[in-house]
Amino acid sequence: MPEHHAAEPAAEPAAEPATGPVTEPAVTPAAESAPLAFLELLARGAPAEEYERPGRPDGSPAADRARLLALRVRSELEGRRRREAELTALFATAHDLAGVRELDDVLRAIVQRARSLLGTEVAYMTINDPEAGDTYMRVTEGSVSANFQQLRLGMGEGLGGLVAQTARPYVTDDYMRDERFLHTRNIDSGVGDEGLVAILGVPLMLGREVIGVLFAADRRPRVFDREQVALLASFAAHAAVAIDTARLLAETREAMAELEAANAIIRDRSAAVERSSEVHDRLTELVLRGGGVDDVAAAVSEVLDGDVEFAQLPEGGGSTPARAVERSRRDGHAVRDGDAWVAAVSAGGELLGALVLRGHRELDPTDQRTLERAAMVTSLLLLARRSAGEAEQRVRGELLDDLLDAADRDPRLLRERAARLGADLDVPHVVLAARLDTDGGTGRRETTDRQRLWSAASHLAATRRGLAVAREGGTVLLLPLAGGEGTGGHGAPGDPGGTARQIAAQLGAAVHASVTVGASPPVPAPAADPAEVAAACDEARRCLDTLRLLGRFGEGAAAGDLGFLGLLLADGRDVDGFVHRTLGPLLEYDERRGTDLVGTLEAYFASGSSPARTKDVLHVHVNTVAQRLERVGRLLGSDWQCPERALEVQLALRLYRMSAAVAR
Repeated sequence: MPEHHAAEPAAEPAAEPATGPVTEPAVTPAAESAPLAFLELLARGAPAEEYERPGRPDGSPAADRARLLALRVRSELEGRRRREAELTALFATAHDLAGVRELDDVLRAIVQRARSLLGTEVAYMTINDPEAGDTYMRVTEGSVSANFQQLRLGMGEGLGGLVAQTARPYVTDDYMRDERFLHTRNIDSGVGDEGLVAILGVPLMLGREVIGVLFAADRRPRVFDREQVALLASFAAHAAVAIDTARLLAETREAMAELEAANAIIRDRSAAVERSSEVHDRLTELVLRGGGVDDVAAAVSEVLDGDVEFAQLPEGGGSTPARAVERSRRDGHAVRDGDAWVAAVSAGGELLGALVLRGHRELDPTDQRTLERAAMVTSLLLLARRSAGEAEQRVRGELLDDLLDAADRDPRLLRERAARLGADLDVPHVVLAARLDTDGGTGRRETTDRQRLWSAASHLAATRRGLAVAREGGTVLLLPLAGGEGTGGHGAPGDPGGTARQIAAQLGAAVHASVTVGASPPVPAPAADPAEVAAACDEARRCLDTLRLLGRFGEGAAAGDLGFLGLLLADGRDVDGFVHRTLGPLLEYDERRGTDLVGTLEAYFASGSSPARTKDVLHVHVNTVAQRLERVGRLLGSDWQCPERALEVQLALRLYRMSAAVAR
């Protein structure tokens, strides 16, 4: 088997042996023309073969010497041209490195120049992968096989793996037949697809570390001489420098990026500390000047550049998720819930609500602590407000207790006490009895429900300049009647029934449960006659009990809204009011048109609700009866013949006739 190694440089032509003086042969005309012929070949750069063609000067010693000298000059000129091209390529590569071009561009240029100067068909470069423990193709030039371009060589496998493992150049003029290398099916398949035969590989070195291999290869047998090995090694050195430079640049850029990130963090933290200090000062100022929860939310919104709101308890109808609030209360920190941040507002284990920050999916620790501090300040404000509110509620309750239990109180003192609470007891009021419609539950649960109702009623009374007190399992309210004294229509100003319905709805929304409310007739001036307040409270309770007995839970009504039952419940027995509420549209129609629909209705009920018998009593056609009853339905409503409504209508007719008889 032939030796495979870097070929020796071509031997220079042997110099003529030194001899003593010789006798110059006779110079022939052909010998005289030999130097000129060889100079002509040198001048036009003729190939070496032309120096041996037949027809050249004869083989005289002078002619042979001229030919040898010409060949030596030609070889020297070619060597200089080659070295000049190599130096030019190396300078260009150094220029690429100095220009800090992209690493892939520099490596590709090195491979292209190596291929060009060594005159090979293919040149390529592999880079070691420390994590995988092998080497992979990085750049190829002249390759046509996709399989070859994707090769990975294990350390010690193939020529390239051996170079990468030993850090020594290797050369072979016939790779497939060379047994010095560990052949694998994968590598041989790739080399075979590419058709490579002669291969030269030199290591890419960084200090003593091999980082890759640079190759030059031909698809035919070829011997690489030492100069070519040295040239490829020079390119490999440049490639290693390029890779190291790129690594250093990448590390420098990474370090710069880390420094910039650190500076950004420092700037952000500094800004966050300033914001934290600012919000602390603003919250302190708010507390000192008696600000409220909304003021705290507005201040934090401005400092954190987001939207902060105070949310009531989740079971209170707010949009704050109960799990997020409970998690925040348990952990003692603000927590993220979707695109919002939630900080529970609690005191002494009691959950009062939550501060919700929107507009910040991410929140740094300093801003998070700012939100938590704002939640703590909010809890303090709520407790202070609750304490003040409870004190005011007790005072309001004590005043209403005196109105209900001590009819002999001095009106002047009552007015003064009411004035301090913002109430005016010289205008018409209505007494309302309210009760929470629950199943009772345990004793603790029932006490809690009553407390919630009293708290809601007290707050409502304070906003409407009224009074409230907890009594007999429910709450009693004394509220001014808007619009002055009088009954008006349902829900109209001054209407006790309308006020009762409104209060039932508001209390039910506040405590999130059904609340039934009974109302009294208007009390013209509670301070002037406190005894009327107690009597009105009794009637309001009777209305409340009646509503609950009728199953009308969650409703509000006065005696006048309960039909004939109102006559039984009311102390005043307002007969005319009941008749007017029941038959008013019919009476007005008869008076305006001169008809007698009231008489027709009386005859109809007296005849057992039979139109046929009614027409005999009235001596009219049955169609006339039907038309009149249709008119009655339009005036009284389509449900006038329902049993309950029909009973009220008949009672109102009887009372109307009795009142008319008494008047005559």
